[in-house]
Amino acid sequence: MRATVYQGTGDVRVENVPDPVIKQPTDAVVRITHACICGSDLWFYRGLDNWKPGWRTGHEWMGIVEEVGSEVRNIKKGDRVLAPFAFSDGSCEFCGKSLQTSCVRGGFWGGESNDGGQAEAIRAQFADGTLVTIPKEVENDDAILTKILPLTDVMSTGHHAAISAGVRQGGTAAVIGDGAVGLCGVLAAKRLGAERIIIIGRHEDRLDIARRFGATDVVKSKDQQAVDEVLEITKGGAESVLECVGTESSMDNAISITRPGGAIGYVGVPHGSETINLSHMFFSNITLRGGVAPARAYIPELLDDVIAGKIDPSPVLDLTVDLNGVPSGYAAMDKREAIKVMVRP
Repeated sequence: MRATVYQGTGDVRVENVPDPVIKQPTDAVVRITHACICGSDLWFYRGLDNWKPGWRTGHEWMGIVEEVGSEVRNIKKGDRVLAPFAFSDGSCEFCGKSLQTSCVRGGFWGGESNDGGQAEAIRAQFADGTLVTIPKEVENDDAILTKILPLTDVMSTGHHAAISAGVRQGGTAAVIGDGAVGLCGVLAAKRLGAERIIIIGRHEDRLDIARRFGATDVVKSKDQQAVDEVLEITKGGAESVLECVGTESSMDNAISITRPGGAIGYVGVPHGSETINLSHMFFSNITLRGGVAPARAYIPELLDDVIAGKIDPSPVLDLTVDLNGVPSGYAAMDKREAIKVMVRP
């Protein structure tokens, strides 16, 4: 089969690799019908993560089950399934606490030793604990499937930021970052009932989507000027801040714009943001929560809302390529010519 393989900085290739097979009785083999390129994929693409040539790429996918292992009970051949970006056994202490990204036997799609989702097919580990079956009534509705696809990562991650930041009915939220996660954070804050939602970003096409998703205020400035504008808009800071970038400056800004007694939900993958202004947080009683999103815990409720027409995160998918077009999709996202690329193998 064909799959996308990392070969070096700025170099991903679609290559022929061995077909996936059942290795453990809890496995499934899934033919991939939809996948994505993620903003976090750009870290290794740009040489900023310690990736090695030959590693598989892609952690966002859905598809149709072709084979299941002897111990798989809830997933069957022919099911159309959605996969969170991490696999989990569904039975450990942390899965029981809806923290599947900390599963003691789990992991993430792609990388050194796992199949990636930017491929024709995949070996899905712990099928029962990981995969979510898409209801029969919408399993062949392509428009609905496109709306569902962002739940694999960015919509669930934006929701995790909103939950972690304590977004509440009638409250004020500020979102740092106009990438796919930040935009989905706006949608999540709106879903949770925030009355005022401020988006901090610089790209007009993305800010247009943020407005469609529920942003009431837009701040296009950077660094201290952006902080000053948010403080002025909110008269002292936002009670809920969603940090969706992961850099030192974005975290500094998040702390600076949080109202005393407020909370920051951080979901941006940390790159240079390991040092934070703990003193400011201490004296302002600011809560910091978040981390890698347990997407498997959130997908069922978000899936219900997508099918019911209550939310639609699909506008973040602004470019579609086939599997052979994955390298050009990476390049488009790297150049900010696309927000998020959908792959249709």
